[in-house]
Amino acid sequence: MYGHRRLSSALRTPTTAEILIFAVVGFMIYGVIATAQRWTGELRPTVEIDLSLNSLPVYTVYSLFRGLIAYAISLSFTFVIGYLAARNRIAERIILPLLDIGQSIPVLGFLPGLVLGLIAIFPNTNIGLELACILMIFTGQVWNLTFAFYASLKAVPTQLREMGEIVGMSRLRRVFSVDLPFASTALAWNSLISMAGGWFFLTICESFTLGDREFHLPGLGSYMAIAIEQGNRSAIISGLLAMLLVILVMDFLIWRPIIAWTGRFREERSAGDPAEIPFVSLLLKESRFVQAVASFLMENFRRFRAWRSEKKRNLTEQEEAEVQVPLSKRWARWWKRRPVLKGAVQVLLSLGLAVFAFWVVGRLYTMMAPLLWSDWALILKGTVLTFVRVFLALILATAWTLPVGIAIGLSPKLTRIFQPIIQAAASFPAPMLYPIVLTVFLWLGVGLAWSSVFLMLLGMQWYILFNVLAGAVGISAEHRQNFQLMGVSTRDKWWALYIPSVFPSLITGWVAAAGGAWNASIVAEFLHFKGESLSTLGLGSIISQATIQGNYPLLCASLLVMIVSVVGFNRLVWHRLFQLSESRYRFER
Repeated sequence: MYGHRRLSSALRTPTTAEILIFAVVGFMIYGVIATAQRWTGELRPTVEIDLSLNSLPVYTVYSLFRGLIAYAISLSFTFVIGYLAARNRIAERIILPLLDIGQSIPVLGFLPGLVLGLIAIFPNTNIGLELACILMIFTGQVWNLTFAFYASLKAVPTQLREMGEIVGMSRLRRVFSVDLPFASTALAWNSLISMAGGWFFLTICESFTLGDREFHLPGLGSYMAIAIEQGNRSAIISGLLAMLLVILVMDFLIWRPIIAWTGRFREERSAGDPAEIPFVSLLLKESRFVQAVASFLMENFRRFRAWRSEKKRNLTEQEEAEVQVPLSKRWARWWKRRPVLKGAVQVLLSLGLAVFAFWVVGRLYTMMAPLLWSDWALILKGTVLTFVRVFLALILATAWTLPVGIAIGLSPKLTRIFQPIIQAAASFPAPMLYPIVLTVFLWLGVGLAWSSVFLMLLGMQWYILFNVLAGAVGISAEHRQNFQLMGVSTRDKWWALYIPSVFPSLITGWVAAAGGAWNASIVAEFLHFKGESLSTLGLGSIISQATIQGNYPLLCASLLVMIVSVVGFNRLVWHRLFQLSESRYRFER
Protein backbone atom coordinates (compact mmCIF):
# COMPACT_ATOMS: atom_id res chain seq x y z
CA MET A 1 0.00 0.00 0.00
CA TYR A 2 2.83 2.38 0.84
CA GLY A 3 4.53 1.62 -2.47
CA HIS A 4 1.28 2.27 -4.33
CA ARG A 5 0.83 5.68 -2.62
CA ARG A 6 4.49 6.54 -3.36
CA LEU A 7 4.05 5.69 -7.05
CA SER A 8 0.83 7.70 -7.27
CA SER A 9 2.57 10.68 -5.62
CA ALA A 10 5.49 10.41 -8.02
CA LEU A 11 3.16 10.38 -11.02
CA ARG A 12 1.31 13.44 -9.71
CA THR A 13 4.58 15.35 -9.23
CA PRO A 14 6.37 15.82 -12.58
CA THR A 15 10.14 15.92 -12.56
CA THR A 16 12.29 18.60 -14.17
CA ALA A 17 12.95 16.26 -17.09
CA GLU A 18 9.23 15.79 -17.67
CA ILE A 19 8.60 19.54 -17.52
CA LEU A 20 11.22 20.13 -20.20
CA ILE A 21 9.86 17.29 -22.35
CA PHE A 22 6.29 18.59 -22.06
CA ALA A 23 7.55 22.09 -22.97
CA VAL A 24 9.14 20.74 -26.17
CA VAL A 25 5.99 18.76 -27.00
CA GLY A 26 3.89 21.86 -26.37
CA PHE A 27 6.11 23.89 -28.71
CA MET A 28 5.77 21.23 -31.42
CA ILE A 29 1.96 21.27 -31.05
CA TYR A 30 1.95 25.08 -31.27
CA GLY A 31 4.18 24.94 -34.37
CA VAL A 32 1.92 22.40 -36.08
CA ILE A 33 -1.21 24.48 -35.35
CA ALA A 34 0.43 27.76 -36.47
CA THR A 35 1.70 26.12 -39.66
CA ALA A 36 -1.73 24.60 -40.38
CA GLN A 37 -3.39 28.00 -39.93
CA ARG A 38 -0.90 29.55 -42.34
CA TRP A 39 -1.44 26.80 -44.94
CA THR A 40 -5.24 26.90 -44.83
CA GLY A 41 -5.45 30.70 -44.82
CA GLU A 42 -6.48 32.79 -47.83
CA LEU A 43 -3.83 33.01 -50.56
CA ARG A 44 -1.53 35.97 -49.94
CA PRO A 45 1.51 35.82 -52.26
CA THR A 46 2.97 38.98 -50.77
CA VAL A 47 2.95 39.52 -47.03
CA GLU A 48 4.37 42.71 -45.56
CA ILE A 49 7.32 41.59 -43.45
CA ASP A 50 7.39 43.18 -40.03
CA LEU A 51 10.99 43.76 -38.87
CA SER A 52 9.99 44.25 -35.23
CA LEU A 53 11.04 41.71 -32.61
CA ASN A 54 7.41 40.81 -31.89
CA SER A 55 7.03 39.05 -35.25
CA LEU A 56 10.39 37.26 -35.20
CA PRO A 57 9.35 34.24 -33.03
CA VAL A 58 6.40 33.39 -35.31
CA TYR A 59 8.57 33.82 -38.43
CA THR A 60 11.17 31.51 -36.90
CA VAL A 61 8.55 28.83 -36.20
CA TYR A 62 7.30 28.98 -39.81
CA SER A 63 10.81 28.58 -41.24
CA LEU A 64 11.73 25.81 -38.79
CA PHE A 65 8.72 23.69 -39.74
CA ARG A 66 9.29 24.27 -43.46
CA GLY A 67 12.85 23.00 -43.04
CA LEU A 68 11.77 19.95 -41.00
CA ILE A 69 9.05 18.97 -43.49
CA ALA A 70 11.51 19.33 -46.37
CA TYR A 71 14.03 17.17 -44.48
CA ALA A 72 11.42 14.45 -43.89
CA ILE A 73 10.72 14.37 -47.64
CA SER A 74 14.47 14.36 -48.40
CA LEU A 75 15.13 11.44 -46.05
CA SER A 76 12.29 9.38 -47.54
CA PHE A 77 13.57 10.13 -51.05
CA THR A 78 17.11 9.18 -49.99
CA PHE A 79 16.15 5.80 -48.55
CA VAL A 80 14.21 4.74 -51.65
CA ILE A 81 16.24 6.25 -54.50
CA GLY A 82 19.68 5.80 -52.86
CA TYR A 83 19.01 2.12 -52.11
CA LEU A 84 17.73 1.41 -55.63
CA ALA A 85 20.80 3.08 -57.18
CA ALA A 86 23.20 1.14 -54.94
CA ARG A 87 21.59 -2.30 -55.22
CA ASN A 88 20.18 -2.43 -58.76
CA ARG A 89 22.49 -1.96 -61.74
CA ILE A 90 19.72 -1.01 -64.15
CA ALA A 91 18.29 1.54 -61.71
CA GLU A 92 21.81 2.85 -61.05
CA ARG A 93 22.30 3.69 -64.73
CA ILE A 94 19.07 5.69 -64.75
CA ILE A 95 19.13 7.27 -61.28
CA LEU A 96 22.72 8.57 -61.14
CA PRO A 97 22.41 10.75 -64.28
CA LEU A 98 19.07 12.07 -62.99
CA LEU A 99 20.68 12.90 -59.62
CA ASP A 100 23.50 14.67 -61.46
CA ILE A 101 20.97 16.72 -63.39
CA GLY A 102 18.91 17.48 -60.29
CA GLN A 103 21.98 18.57 -58.34
CA SER A 104 23.08 20.83 -61.19
CA ILE A 105 19.80 22.76 -61.30
CA PRO A 106 19.90 25.69 -58.86
CA VAL A 107 16.97 26.55 -56.65
CA LEU A 108 15.92 29.35 -59.01
CA GLY A 109 15.65 26.77 -61.78
CA PHE A 110 12.83 25.01 -59.93
CA LEU A 111 11.22 28.26 -58.78
CA PRO A 112 9.05 29.33 -61.77
CA GLY A 113 7.52 25.93 -62.43
CA LEU A 114 6.89 25.06 -58.78
CA VAL A 115 5.44 28.42 -57.79
CA LEU A 116 3.21 29.02 -60.81
CA GLY A 117 2.15 25.37 -61.09
CA LEU A 118 1.26 24.83 -57.43
CA ILE A 119 -0.53 28.19 -57.15
CA ALA A 120 -2.63 27.15 -60.14
CA ILE A 121 -3.48 23.85 -58.41
CA PHE A 122 -4.31 25.59 -55.09
CA PRO A 123 -5.63 29.01 -56.17
CA ASN A 124 -7.54 29.90 -53.00
CA THR A 125 -5.20 28.94 -50.14
CA ASN A 126 -1.52 29.24 -49.23
CA ILE A 127 -0.99 25.47 -49.66
CA GLY A 128 0.50 25.78 -53.15
CA LEU A 129 2.88 28.58 -52.18
CA GLU A 130 3.96 26.77 -49.01
CA LEU A 131 4.51 23.50 -50.88
CA ALA A 132 6.59 25.34 -53.49
CA CYS A 133 8.76 26.84 -50.74
CA ILE A 134 9.19 23.46 -49.04
CA LEU A 135 10.07 21.73 -52.30
CA MET A 136 12.65 24.42 -53.09
CA ILE A 137 14.21 23.85 -49.66
CA PHE A 138 14.04 20.12 -50.44
CA THR A 139 16.14 20.67 -53.59
CA GLY A 140 18.81 22.27 -51.40
CA GLN A 141 18.88 19.27 -49.04
CA VAL A 142 18.28 16.07 -50.93
CA TRP A 143 21.15 15.63 -53.40
CA ASN A 144 23.97 15.57 -50.88
CA LEU A 145 22.03 13.18 -48.64
CA THR A 146 21.21 10.78 -51.47
CA PHE A 147 24.77 10.71 -52.83
CA ALA A 148 26.16 10.08 -49.33
CA PHE A 149 23.73 7.21 -48.69
CA TYR A 150 24.46 5.72 -52.12
CA ALA A 151 28.24 5.93 -51.57
CA SER A 152 27.92 4.34 -48.10
CA LEU A 153 25.89 1.42 -49.44
CA LYS A 154 28.42 0.86 -52.23
CA ALA A 155 31.19 0.78 -49.61
CA VAL A 156 29.56 -1.88 -47.40
CA PRO A 157 32.26 -4.56 -46.94
CA THR A 158 31.63 -7.74 -48.89
CA GLN A 159 32.13 -9.85 -45.74
CA LEU A 160 29.18 -8.18 -44.01
CA ARG A 161 26.83 -8.74 -46.93
CA GLU A 162 27.94 -12.35 -47.35
CA MET A 163 27.53 -12.96 -43.63
CA GLY A 164 23.93 -11.76 -43.82
CA GLU A 165 23.23 -14.15 -46.67
CA ILE A 166 24.92 -17.06 -44.87
CA VAL A 167 22.79 -16.68 -41.75
CA GLY A 168 19.66 -16.61 -43.91
CA MET A 169 18.63 -12.97 -43.53
CA SER A 170 15.89 -11.76 -45.84
CA ARG A 171 16.62 -8.76 -48.06
CA LEU A 172 14.54 -6.48 -45.84
CA ARG A 173 16.33 -7.66 -42.72
CA ARG A 174 19.75 -7.15 -44.37
CA VAL A 175 18.71 -3.55 -45.07
CA PHE A 176 17.98 -2.87 -41.39
CA SER A 177 20.73 -5.07 -39.93
CA VAL A 178 23.62 -4.41 -42.34
CA ASP A 179 23.04 -1.54 -44.80
CA LEU A 180 21.44 1.10 -42.59
CA PRO A 181 23.76 0.55 -39.58
CA PHE A 182 26.82 0.76 -41.85
CA ALA A 183 25.54 3.94 -43.51
CA SER A 184 24.22 5.52 -40.30
CA THR A 185 27.32 7.63 -39.55
CA ALA A 186 27.43 9.15 -43.04
CA LEU A 187 23.66 9.67 -42.97
CA ALA A 188 23.82 11.46 -39.62
CA TRP A 189 26.62 13.84 -40.56
CA ASN A 190 25.20 14.51 -44.04
CA SER A 191 21.73 15.06 -42.62
CA LEU A 192 23.17 17.94 -40.66
CA ILE A 193 24.89 19.44 -43.68
CA SER A 194 21.78 18.86 -45.81
CA MET A 195 19.73 20.86 -43.32
CA ALA A 196 22.38 23.55 -43.63
CA GLY A 197 21.97 23.36 -47.42
CA GLY A 198 18.27 24.02 -46.99
CA TRP A 199 18.94 26.97 -44.66
CA PHE A 200 21.46 28.30 -47.22
CA PHE A 201 18.71 29.16 -49.72
CA LEU A 202 16.10 30.13 -47.13
CA THR A 203 16.18 33.81 -48.06
CA ILE A 204 15.57 32.95 -51.73
CA CYS A 205 12.87 30.35 -51.02
CA GLU A 206 10.82 32.69 -48.83
CA SER A 207 11.39 36.01 -50.62
CA PHE A 208 11.78 36.22 -54.40
CA THR A 209 10.73 38.10 -57.50
CA LEU A 210 9.31 36.32 -60.53
CA GLY A 211 8.94 38.66 -63.46
CA ASP A 212 6.65 41.50 -62.37
CA ARG A 213 5.35 39.61 -59.31
CA GLU A 214 6.89 39.67 -55.84
CA PHE A 215 6.45 36.82 -53.36
CA HIS A 216 7.10 37.15 -49.63
CA LEU A 217 6.26 34.29 -47.27
CA PRO A 218 6.35 35.09 -43.54
CA GLY A 219 9.51 33.49 -42.24
CA LEU A 220 13.02 34.04 -41.03
CA GLY A 221 14.38 34.00 -44.58
CA SER A 222 12.08 36.82 -45.69
CA TYR A 223 12.88 38.70 -42.49
CA MET A 224 16.61 38.54 -43.23
CA ALA A 225 16.16 39.32 -46.93
CA ILE A 226 14.23 42.52 -46.20
CA ALA A 227 16.59 43.48 -43.37
CA ILE A 228 19.66 43.05 -45.61
CA GLU A 229 18.02 44.92 -48.48
CA GLN A 230 17.16 47.85 -46.20
CA GLY A 231 20.48 47.72 -44.34
CA ASN A 232 18.64 47.49 -41.01
CA ARG A 233 21.48 46.47 -38.68
CA SER A 234 19.36 45.79 -35.62
CA ALA A 235 17.01 43.54 -37.62
CA ILE A 236 19.99 41.74 -39.19
CA ILE A 237 21.50 41.06 -35.77
CA SER A 238 18.12 39.92 -34.42
CA GLY A 239 17.67 37.55 -37.37
CA LEU A 240 21.16 36.16 -36.93
CA LEU A 241 20.54 35.51 -33.24
CA ALA A 242 17.21 33.82 -34.01
CA MET A 243 18.88 31.59 -36.61
CA LEU A 244 21.65 30.76 -34.15
CA LEU A 245 19.06 29.83 -31.52
CA VAL A 246 17.31 27.49 -33.98
CA ILE A 247 20.63 25.83 -34.81
CA LEU A 248 21.61 25.36 -31.17
CA VAL A 249 18.21 23.95 -30.22
CA MET A 250 18.24 21.51 -33.16
CA ASP A 251 21.79 20.50 -32.29
CA PHE A 252 20.77 19.88 -28.67
CA LEU A 253 17.49 18.07 -29.34
CA ILE A 254 18.19 16.26 -32.62
CA TRP A 255 21.73 16.09 -33.98
CA ARG A 256 23.74 15.29 -30.84
CA PRO A 257 21.48 12.38 -29.82
CA ILE A 258 21.45 11.02 -33.39
CA ILE A 259 25.22 11.23 -33.86
CA ALA A 260 25.81 9.67 -30.43
CA TRP A 261 23.31 6.92 -31.29
CA THR A 262 25.13 6.11 -34.56
CA GLY A 263 28.30 5.50 -32.53
CA ARG A 264 26.97 2.09 -31.51
CA PHE A 265 27.11 0.98 -35.15
CA ARG A 266 30.85 1.48 -35.51
CA GLU A 267 32.62 -1.73 -36.34
CA GLU A 268 34.73 -1.41 -33.23
CA ARG A 269 35.16 0.85 -30.23
CA SER A 270 38.45 1.28 -28.52
CA ALA A 271 38.81 1.37 -24.76
CA GLY A 272 39.63 5.06 -24.90
CA ASP A 273 36.47 5.85 -26.83
CA PRO A 274 33.71 5.90 -24.22
CA ALA A 275 30.15 6.22 -25.38
CA GLU A 276 28.92 9.76 -24.89
CA ILE A 277 25.37 10.03 -23.57
CA PRO A 278 23.69 13.27 -24.69
CA PHE A 279 21.82 15.32 -22.12
CA VAL A 280 18.54 14.72 -23.99
CA SER A 281 18.99 10.96 -23.61
CA LEU A 282 19.51 11.39 -19.88
CA LEU A 283 16.32 13.47 -19.67
CA LEU A 284 14.35 10.77 -21.47
CA LYS A 285 15.73 8.10 -19.16
CA GLU A 286 14.81 10.13 -16.06
CA SER A 287 11.27 10.82 -17.26
CA ARG A 288 8.90 8.27 -15.74
CA PHE A 289 6.21 9.22 -18.24
CA VAL A 290 8.48 8.56 -21.24
CA GLN A 291 9.71 5.30 -19.73
CA ALA A 292 6.11 4.18 -19.12
CA VAL A 293 5.15 4.96 -22.72
CA ALA A 294 8.28 3.19 -24.02
CA SER A 295 7.53 0.13 -21.88
CA PHE A 296 3.93 0.08 -23.13
CA LEU A 297 5.04 0.25 -26.78
CA MET A 298 7.75 -2.41 -26.32
CA GLU A 299 5.31 -4.74 -24.57
CA ASN A 300 2.80 -4.44 -27.39
CA PHE A 301 5.55 -4.89 -29.97
CA ARG A 302 6.65 -8.12 -28.24
CA ARG A 303 3.06 -9.33 -28.21
CA PHE A 304 2.74 -8.56 -31.91
CA ARG A 305 5.93 -10.50 -32.70
CA ALA A 306 4.74 -13.43 -30.60
CA TRP A 307 1.37 -13.39 -32.41
CA ARG A 308 3.11 -13.25 -35.77
CA SER A 309 5.44 -16.14 -34.88
CA GLU A 310 2.46 -18.21 -33.72
CA LYS A 311 0.62 -17.45 -36.94
CA LYS A 312 3.63 -18.56 -39.01
CA ARG A 313 3.87 -21.83 -37.07
CA ASN A 314 0.24 -22.55 -37.90
CA LEU A 315 0.80 -22.26 -41.63
CA THR A 316 0.89 -25.43 -43.67
CA GLU A 317 4.12 -26.39 -45.39
CA GLN A 318 2.75 -25.38 -48.79
CA GLU A 319 1.59 -21.97 -47.53
CA GLU A 320 4.90 -21.42 -45.76
CA ALA A 321 6.88 -22.22 -48.91
CA GLU A 322 4.72 -19.76 -50.85
CA VAL A 323 5.20 -17.04 -48.22
CA GLN A 324 8.97 -17.49 -48.14
CA VAL A 325 9.28 -16.78 -51.88
CA PRO A 326 9.69 -13.01 -52.18
CA LEU A 327 7.23 -11.19 -54.40
CA SER A 328 10.09 -9.77 -56.50
CA LYS A 329 11.35 -13.30 -57.31
CA ARG A 330 7.86 -14.51 -58.22
CA TRP A 331 7.46 -11.49 -60.50
CA ALA A 332 10.91 -12.11 -62.06
CA ARG A 333 10.02 -15.74 -62.80
CA TRP A 334 6.70 -14.74 -64.38
CA TRP A 335 8.44 -12.06 -66.49
CA LYS A 336 11.23 -14.41 -67.59
CA ARG A 337 8.72 -16.95 -68.95
CA ARG A 338 7.25 -14.33 -71.33
CA PRO A 339 10.07 -13.18 -73.65
CA VAL A 340 7.69 -11.87 -76.35
CA LEU A 341 5.86 -9.62 -73.91
CA LYS A 342 9.20 -8.49 -72.45
CA GLY A 343 10.52 -7.51 -75.89
CA ALA A 344 7.32 -5.67 -76.79
CA VAL A 345 7.39 -3.66 -73.57
CA GLN A 346 11.05 -2.74 -74.10
CA VAL A 347 10.32 -1.55 -77.66
CA LEU A 348 7.35 0.54 -76.51
CA LEU A 349 9.38 2.08 -73.70
CA SER A 350 12.22 2.94 -76.08
CA LEU A 351 9.82 4.55 -78.56
CA GLY A 352 8.11 6.45 -75.77
CA LEU A 353 11.41 7.77 -74.44
CA ALA A 354 12.51 8.77 -77.96
CA VAL A 355 9.25 10.66 -78.60
CA PHE A 356 9.49 12.37 -75.21
CA ALA A 357 13.12 13.36 -75.86
CA PHE A 358 12.24 14.87 -79.26
CA TRP A 359 9.32 16.75 -77.68
CA VAL A 360 11.58 18.18 -74.93
CA VAL A 361 14.22 19.24 -77.48
CA GLY A 362 11.54 20.91 -79.58
CA ARG A 363 10.12 22.82 -76.62
CA LEU A 364 13.59 23.96 -75.54
CA TYR A 365 14.43 25.11 -79.06
CA THR A 366 11.17 27.07 -79.28
CA MET A 367 11.76 28.73 -75.92
CA MET A 368 15.38 29.69 -76.63
CA ALA A 369 14.79 30.79 -80.24
CA PRO A 370 14.63 34.54 -79.41
CA LEU A 371 18.19 34.53 -78.03
CA LEU A 372 20.94 36.21 -80.05
CA TRP A 373 24.52 35.02 -80.53
CA SER A 374 25.61 37.77 -78.13
CA ASP A 375 23.39 36.19 -75.44
CA TRP A 376 25.02 32.80 -75.96
CA ALA A 377 28.49 34.39 -75.87
CA LEU A 378 27.58 36.07 -72.56
CA ILE A 379 26.37 32.74 -71.13
CA LEU A 380 29.52 30.88 -72.17
CA LYS A 381 31.78 33.60 -70.76
CA GLY A 382 29.83 33.57 -67.50
CA THR A 383 30.10 29.76 -67.36
CA VAL A 384 33.89 29.88 -67.66
CA LEU A 385 34.18 32.52 -64.92
CA THR A 386 31.85 30.63 -62.56
CA PHE A 387 33.73 27.39 -63.21
CA VAL A 388 37.01 29.08 -62.24
CA ARG A 389 35.44 30.40 -59.03
CA VAL A 390 33.99 26.98 -58.16
CA PHE A 391 37.35 25.29 -58.78
CA LEU A 392 39.22 27.84 -56.63
CA ALA A 393 36.69 27.46 -53.82
CA LEU A 394 37.04 23.66 -54.03
CA ILE A 395 40.83 23.87 -53.73
CA LEU A 396 40.67 26.27 -50.77
CA ALA A 397 38.06 24.13 -49.01
CA THR A 398 40.01 20.89 -49.47
CA ALA A 399 43.25 22.49 -48.31
CA TRP A 400 41.93 22.95 -44.77
CA THR A 401 39.06 20.44 -44.43
CA LEU A 402 41.07 17.32 -45.37
CA PRO A 403 43.75 17.54 -42.62
CA VAL A 404 41.37 19.01 -40.05
CA GLY A 405 38.64 16.44 -40.76
CA ILE A 406 41.03 13.50 -40.48
CA ALA A 407 42.65 14.84 -37.30
CA ILE A 408 39.28 15.38 -35.59
CA GLY A 409 37.79 12.11 -36.81
CA LEU A 410 40.73 10.06 -35.50
CA SER A 411 40.52 11.52 -32.00
CA PRO A 412 37.40 10.89 -29.88
CA LYS A 413 38.49 13.73 -27.59
CA LEU A 414 38.75 16.23 -30.45
CA THR A 415 35.45 14.98 -31.86
CA ARG A 416 33.68 15.69 -28.57
CA ILE A 417 35.24 19.17 -28.37
CA PHE A 418 34.80 20.34 -31.96
CA GLN A 419 31.64 18.49 -33.00
CA PRO A 420 29.17 21.03 -31.54
CA ILE A 421 31.26 23.95 -32.83
CA ILE A 422 31.41 22.50 -36.35
CA GLN A 423 27.72 21.60 -36.31
CA ALA A 424 26.72 25.14 -35.32
CA ALA A 425 29.05 26.74 -37.88
CA ALA A 426 27.95 24.41 -40.70
CA SER A 427 24.25 24.76 -39.95
CA PHE A 428 24.34 28.55 -40.06
CA PRO A 429 23.15 29.76 -43.51
CA ALA A 430 26.07 31.51 -45.15
CA PRO A 431 23.96 34.13 -47.05
CA MET A 432 22.96 35.61 -43.70
CA LEU A 433 26.65 36.30 -43.08
CA TYR A 434 27.17 37.90 -46.50
CA PRO A 435 26.54 41.48 -45.28
CA ILE A 436 29.36 41.18 -42.72
CA VAL A 437 31.73 39.49 -45.19
CA LEU A 438 30.95 41.95 -47.98
CA THR A 439 31.50 44.90 -45.68
CA VAL A 440 35.00 43.60 -44.91
CA PHE A 441 35.86 42.88 -48.55
CA LEU A 442 34.54 46.20 -49.81
CA TRP A 443 36.53 47.97 -47.09
CA LEU A 444 39.63 46.10 -48.30
CA GLY A 445 38.87 47.13 -51.88
CA VAL A 446 38.16 43.56 -53.10
CA GLY A 447 35.38 43.44 -55.68
CA LEU A 448 32.63 40.85 -55.96
CA ALA A 449 34.50 39.03 -58.75
CA TRP A 450 36.98 37.67 -56.17
CA SER A 451 34.99 37.97 -52.97
CA SER A 452 32.30 35.72 -54.50
CA VAL A 453 34.84 32.86 -54.29
CA PHE A 454 34.94 33.28 -50.53
CA LEU A 455 31.13 33.60 -50.40
CA MET A 456 30.86 30.22 -52.19
CA LEU A 457 33.46 28.79 -49.81
CA LEU A 458 31.39 29.72 -46.76
CA GLY A 459 28.68 27.25 -47.73
CA MET A 460 30.35 24.46 -49.68
CA GLN A 461 33.34 23.76 -47.41
CA TRP A 462 31.18 21.90 -44.89
CA TYR A 463 30.19 19.24 -47.42
CA ILE A 464 33.84 18.19 -47.66
CA LEU A 465 34.57 18.47 -43.93
CA PHE A 466 31.59 16.38 -42.84
CA ASN A 467 32.27 13.64 -45.39
CA VAL A 468 35.96 13.50 -44.43
CA LEU A 469 34.95 13.36 -40.76
CA ALA A 470 32.56 10.48 -41.44
CA GLY A 471 35.30 8.63 -43.35
CA ALA A 472 37.95 9.25 -40.67
CA VAL A 473 35.66 8.04 -37.87
CA GLY A 474 35.30 4.72 -39.69
CA ILE A 475 39.05 4.05 -40.06
CA SER A 476 39.75 0.66 -38.52
CA ALA A 477 41.68 0.70 -35.24
CA GLU A 478 43.25 -2.59 -36.32
CA HIS A 479 44.81 -0.94 -39.38
CA ARG A 480 46.08 1.94 -37.28
CA GLN A 481 47.64 -0.46 -34.77
CA ASN A 482 49.27 -2.48 -37.56
CA PHE A 483 50.89 0.64 -38.99
CA GLN A 484 52.01 1.58 -35.49
CA LEU A 485 53.64 -1.83 -34.95
CA MET A 486 55.46 -1.57 -38.28
CA GLY A 487 57.02 1.71 -37.15
CA VAL A 488 55.61 3.71 -40.07
CA SER A 489 56.23 7.43 -39.78
CA THR A 490 53.33 9.82 -39.29
CA ARG A 491 53.80 11.28 -42.77
CA ASP A 492 53.73 7.86 -44.45
CA LYS A 493 50.75 6.86 -42.31
CA TRP A 494 48.80 9.82 -43.67
CA TRP A 495 49.60 8.99 -47.29
CA ALA A 496 49.31 5.19 -46.98
CA LEU A 497 46.34 4.85 -44.60
CA TYR A 498 44.42 7.98 -43.65
CA ILE A 499 43.99 9.69 -47.02
CA PRO A 500 43.23 6.43 -48.93
CA SER A 501 40.71 5.46 -46.24
CA VAL A 502 38.78 8.73 -46.49
CA PHE A 503 39.18 9.02 -50.27
CA PRO A 504 35.71 7.60 -51.13
CA SER A 505 34.12 9.96 -48.61
CA LEU A 506 36.25 12.82 -49.92
CA ILE A 507 34.95 12.28 -53.45
CA THR A 508 31.38 12.30 -52.17
CA GLY A 509 32.17 15.58 -50.44
CA TRP A 510 33.74 16.99 -53.62
CA VAL A 511 30.68 16.12 -55.70
CA ALA A 512 28.29 17.66 -53.17
CA ALA A 513 30.54 20.70 -52.62
CA ALA A 514 30.97 21.37 -56.33
CA GLY A 515 27.21 21.13 -56.88
CA GLY A 516 26.64 23.34 -53.86
CA ALA A 517 29.12 25.91 -55.17
CA TRP A 518 27.43 26.05 -58.59
CA ASN A 519 24.09 26.56 -56.86
CA ALA A 520 25.59 29.10 -54.46
CA SER A 521 26.76 31.18 -57.42
CA ILE A 522 23.21 32.52 -57.84
CA VAL A 523 23.47 34.28 -54.46
CA ALA A 524 27.24 34.88 -54.43
CA GLU A 525 27.47 36.62 -57.82
CA PHE A 526 24.31 38.72 -57.52
CA LEU A 527 22.84 40.08 -54.29
CA HIS A 528 21.08 43.06 -52.77
CA PHE A 529 23.03 44.97 -50.15
CA LYS A 530 22.03 48.23 -48.46
CA GLY A 531 19.49 49.08 -51.14
CA GLU A 532 21.89 48.40 -54.01
CA SER A 533 22.31 45.46 -56.39
CA LEU A 534 25.85 44.07 -56.50
CA SER A 535 26.79 41.71 -59.33
CA THR A 536 29.73 40.27 -61.20
CA LEU A 537 29.73 38.46 -64.51
CA GLY A 538 29.06 34.76 -64.04
CA LEU A 539 26.48 32.11 -64.80
CA GLY A 540 24.91 32.50 -61.34
CA SER A 541 24.35 36.23 -61.76
CA ILE A 542 22.89 35.69 -65.25
CA ILE A 543 20.36 33.20 -63.81
CA SER A 544 19.45 35.51 -60.92
CA GLN A 545 18.91 38.54 -63.13
CA ALA A 546 16.98 36.52 -65.73
CA THR A 547 14.64 35.26 -62.98
CA ILE A 548 14.03 38.74 -61.60
CA GLN A 549 13.44 40.22 -65.07
CA GLY A 550 11.23 37.32 -66.15
CA ASN A 551 13.53 36.67 -69.15
CA TYR A 552 12.59 33.00 -69.54
CA PRO A 553 14.55 32.33 -72.78
CA LEU A 554 17.77 33.52 -71.10
CA LEU A 555 16.89 31.65 -67.90
CA CYS A 556 16.23 28.43 -69.82
CA ALA A 557 19.48 28.68 -71.78
CA SER A 558 21.53 29.48 -68.64
CA LEU A 559 20.04 26.56 -66.73
CA LEU A 560 20.67 24.23 -69.66
CA VAL A 561 24.32 25.28 -69.88
CA MET A 562 24.75 24.86 -66.12
CA ILE A 563 23.22 21.37 -66.25
CA VAL A 564 25.45 20.31 -69.14
CA SER A 565 28.54 21.75 -67.42
CA VAL A 566 27.91 20.08 -64.05
CA VAL A 567 26.75 16.74 -65.47
CA GLY A 568 29.59 16.66 -67.99
CA PHE A 569 32.18 17.30 -65.29
CA ASN A 570 30.58 14.67 -63.08
CA ARG A 571 30.74 12.09 -65.86
CA LEU A 572 34.28 12.93 -66.97
CA VAL A 573 35.93 13.50 -63.59
CA TRP A 574 33.91 12.58 -60.50
CA HIS A 575 32.53 9.32 -61.91
CA ARG A 576 36.03 8.10 -62.75
CA LEU A 577 37.26 9.05 -59.31
CA PHE A 578 34.35 7.09 -57.80
CA GLN A 579 35.43 4.03 -59.78
CA LEU A 580 39.04 4.55 -58.69
CA SER A 581 38.00 4.74 -55.03
CA GLU A 582 36.00 1.50 -55.27
CA SER A 583 38.74 -0.45 -57.05
CA ARG A 584 41.90 0.90 -55.41
CA TYR A 585 41.07 2.75 -52.19
CA ARG A 586 38.58 0.43 -50.55
CA PHE A 587 39.50 -1.24 -47.29
CA GLU A 588 37.51 -4.40 -46.61
CA ARG A 589 37.20 -3.86 -42.90
